[in-house]
Amino acid sequence: MPRRVRPEAQWLAEAARTNLWLVPTAATVGAVVCFLITRAVDSAAYYRGWHLPGWVIAGSADGARQILTTLAAALITVVGVVFSIILVALTLTSTQFGPRMLRNFIRDRGTQWTLGMFVGTFVYAMLDLVAIGGGPHGDFVPHVSITVVLALTIVDVAVLIYFIHHIAVMIQLPQVIAGIARDLDDAVENEMKSQGGRPHSRTDPETEASANVLGALMERGGGQVPAPESGYLQFVRRSMLIDLAVEHGAVFKLHHRPGHFVVRGQPFMTVWPAETAADIERWLRRSHITGPHRTLTQDVAFAVDQLVEICIRALSTAINDTFTALTCIDWLGASLCRIAGDWDPDPVARDADGLVRLISAPISYERLVQRAFEKVRQAAAGMPAVLIRQLHALALIMRSTRLPEQRPVLLAQAEMIYRLALESVPEPADLADIEAAYQELVALQRGEAEGERERGE
Repeated sequence: MPRRVRPEAQWLAEAARTNLWLVPTAATVGAVVCFLITRAVDSAAYYRGWHLPGWVIAGSADGARQILTTLAAALITVVGVVFSIILVALTLTSTQFGPRMLRNFIRDRGTQWTLGMFVGTFVYAMLDLVAIGGGPHGDFVPHVSITVVLALTIVDVAVLIYFIHHIAVMIQLPQVIAGIARDLDDAVENEMKSQGGRPHSRTDPETEASANVLGALMERGGGQVPAPESGYLQFVRRSMLIDLAVEHGAVFKLHHRPGHFVVRGQPFMTVWPAETAADIERWLRRSHITGPHRTLTQDVAFAVDQLVEICIRALSTAINDTFTALTCIDWLGASLCRIAGDWDPDPVARDADGLVRLISAPISYERLVQRAFEKVRQAAAGMPAVLIRQLHALALIMRSTRLPEQRPVLLAQAEMIYRLALESVPEPADLADIEAAYQELVALQRGEAEGERERGE
């Protein structure tokens, strides 16, 4: 039986971040712990006659109740205002940026901590209010706790000012687009780190032995393992699948990658040898996570699709915001420059002995380029500014490529943009500008190819 493998920290962190209850719950627990500590200090001062510092607020039980009641009422009112602001921001996000952008706002730490601060202070004030009562030495008034709640209230005022500024900045389109681009860079970096490992050359004896074993297994035929449930594939526990393959002496080939929609009962992966498929099917549910939506974990294309969605909505006749589309193209170009230099996922995972155990289906560089440019090009017919900006972005990416086979992919996109311009742009001056940008890209590709040829000689 393979050892149980918990989901990697990256997916857990993403799941914990994309909600509005975790931070307020943690703040509530923190408020209870803080109250227990200050209550212990107040009890010691009350029963042992300690002299409290001069900065601690003193007063009667009735005065303390009035202060805490007023503060609690004000705090819960502000919590309602904060909720209203959040709902307005989410509504604006859904209508202007698209419903898939809601998760980006829900996972914002500034919003979560603002909500948590106010909820935690309210809970702390209510506990202080309940603590006031009679005692053997007169009324028990938690002076230290009241002082702390007043200090927290002052902090809450500063947090509210920060929150208003934060929301005003966060809902601006350039900020949203830049944030998605940063998420894309982080996703690329995390995915490449998870692909780490020693390289295997074709002449490596271990690689040759692995190829022989794999060939022998495939000759015997493979068994299909169906998906246990429908939904978007969010996470694949590669280490668990490798452990399973080692235990059964098998090789697995995944037919889907994170971001794909899988259908219950349809083939999810192929297993060699075929007789192990029934046993593997029992463990399949634990080896991956599906859900109703896509996430950035192991799904680099999701961030690209988010930027493309904003760009397409901006180009629609209902919105007609060309400058937002240009901003999206700029950030798509910057992200693909990073991908051109770093993106090299290994579809093959090996065990400790160097034998192939898992064959996955990572998204290719070509497919990422297609996702970033094709839908935008199709929506930009007759828009010279957008077509020219796409050509400029392709030229920037061309300068960042490190492999010769990456450049024809970019040139193919440029050719499609140029053909669309010839069909949809009637103004000769605009066509001349588009052709100049296209010819610049062609010359750049030709120069890069000649440079590769000279270095080879």
